[in-house]
Amino acid sequence: MLSDSYGRVATDLRVSLTDRCNLRCTYCMPPEGLDWLPTPELLTDDEVIRLIRIGVTQLGIREVRFTGGEPLLRRGLPSIVAATAALDPRPRIALTTNGIGLNRIAPTLAEAGLDRVNVSLDTVDADTFEKLTRRRRLDDVLAGLAAAAHAGLTPVKVNAVLMRDINDHEAPDLLAYCLEHGYQLRFIEQMPLDAQHRWQRATMVTADEILDRLSQAYTLTPADTAQRGSAPAELFWVDGGPATVGVIASVTRPFCGACNRVRLTADGQVRNCLFARKESDLRGPLRAGASDAELAERWRAAVATKLPGHGINDPSFLQPSRPMSAIGG
Repeated sequence: MLSDSYGRVATDLRVSLTDRCNLRCTYCMPPEGLDWLPTPELLTDDEVIRLIRIGVTQLGIREVRFTGGEPLLRRGLPSIVAATAALDPRPRIALTTNGIGLNRIAPTLAEAGLDRVNVSLDTVDADTFEKLTRRRRLDDVLAGLAAAAHAGLTPVKVNAVLMRDINDHEAPDLLAYCLEHGYQLRFIEQMPLDAQHRWQRATMVTADEILDRLSQAYTLTPADTAQRGSAPAELFWVDGGPATVGVIASVTRPFCGACNRVRLTADGQVRNCLFARKESDLRGPLRAGASDAELAERWRAAVATKLPGHGINDPSFLQPSRPMSAIGG
């Protein structure tokens, strides 16, 4: 197992397939984009599949989520999904995407074995979408959501970040859209993972503020917290249910004590936390000829050093040097 010194066991593997993205969200990267990782530094499809296999068959990984950057930009995505689905024991397989291009590839991914998707969508207003992402692609994202639902990649979940004085007033409208279409909405507090390092606690829209805005239009009742487990979202029944809305309050209501996640970056580094400032290299040993057993042992050693929490609320907290697009969510 991938266990740490605090008794937590990592069973959820987040695999970043690329640091590239076709949006330029203001809370993630600058308008001109970033210097992408050189191709030779990225894990090949076969290397990704090998490390996932080791994680699943030797280290107790039960869920694999593909992330980016934007993972739909990875040409080998369908074959990587298919190889993951063929593992025994078969892990649950999810994808976090901005939804652009999902309308074309959703049936292929479902056939390959993908179970469900999370789509990032912060607004259903075209002008606000362009202001936030610097691209006029809202229709493409909405088409991707519909295609995912039609392909059976359910439950379709929507991840939303509210930015003060930009889209924070749109929370009820976004929930109304998701309720109408049967999507499960999760609001995420903005985290200090932007490439520009401009995150400020004072401008972050908190979980309490999100719930207050939603409560102006809906009656929210806390769901059974006993069933939350390691899930990051705190769930609330909407108008008595059965629909729910979630809030992922990484900053103001941290859930590090129940974390079961470990991350593999697109260039083959193990990260124990989104906010970790240290990584453990698997790509180097893999390419130097390390055996599966040796790679597994390196992975165990990396997870064993996991810190008790992300430390955002500690005065000494320093934002990681890598932005979210290079880490994978």
